[in-house]
Amino acid sequence: MTDAPDIHAKAETLIEALPYFQRYAGRSFVVKYGGNAMGDERAAREFAEDVVLLKAVGINPVVVHGGGPQIGAMLEKLGVETTFVDGLRVTDKQTADVAEMVLSGAINKAIVGSIARAGGKAIGISGKDGGLVTATKLQRTQKDPDSNIEKALDLGFVGEPSRIDTTIIETVTGAGMIPVVAPIGVGEDGHTYNINADTMAGALAAALGAARLLLLTDVSGVLDKQGNLLTDLTPADIWRLRDDGTISGGMIPKLETCVQAVESGCEAAVVLDGRVPHAMLLEFFTARGAGTLVAKGR
Repeated sequence: MTDAPDIHAKAETLIEALPYFQRYAGRSFVVKYGGNAMGDERAAREFAEDVVLLKAVGINPVVVHGGGPQIGAMLEKLGVETTFVDGLRVTDKQTADVAEMVLSGAINKAIVGSIARAGGKAIGISGKDGGLVTATKLQRTQKDPDSNIEKALDLGFVGEPSRIDTTIIETVTGAGMIPVVAPIGVGEDGHTYNINADTMAGALAAALGAARLLLLTDVSGVLDKQGNLLTDLTPADIWRLRDDGTISGGMIPKLETCVQAVESGCEAAVVLDGRVPHAMLLEFFTARGAGTLVAKGR
């Protein structure tokens, strides 16, 4: 048996994972799957395999996906002009319609198809289905550089979750299927709102009391000023690292989402590199972990 050492190594890996299977059985994991990662066929296949494995060992994965690059490409193809303010897309009615078409249509069904090919059963929904997400218009301000006066920004049909009804998620997971959620919500005013996918995932993780919120990114996690991975952070750590400049740019809103989720009912949140093969499994089912875990201070 020349391959006996390899077989034994696989057995040891399963034994190492056993306590994590037991700990998380019956719990929800909310996974935010980013728009950039979806362009890689191998990464998409491995992501689907990971999600199907989570379901197979008794965990309830909930996938929330983005799609910024795909929305941008479709708007360009249709000749729809797009403007950004402070990195946020201004979403008029036409842009909102295109965003819903891309998110709830092409992207959502592509992920459902990938999960099916990996042997799982998924169902694609948006925040509009089953009253899952009631949204309110996102309120942002911008400081005028000349007068230093704060002024309100009108981003159009960009929203944030104001109320979550998890009934449809619980129904889908209870039926043995994996919900794949497009970040779209409907307001009390009847308008459709586009919601940031990280924000959507964080709100769902809190409402579900999820064991984990996982934000897949294109970096290995939170790094210190020497470039070393910080594996465990509390909210207090995050504010300190933000204030001293260690955390900056696009990582700040991601970590703010993590803090809000763990302070509102989610057990812990993880930021990790979705480009690493099977990064989710390495994070969840090994003692070493693979990214930065954010949890309340003990």
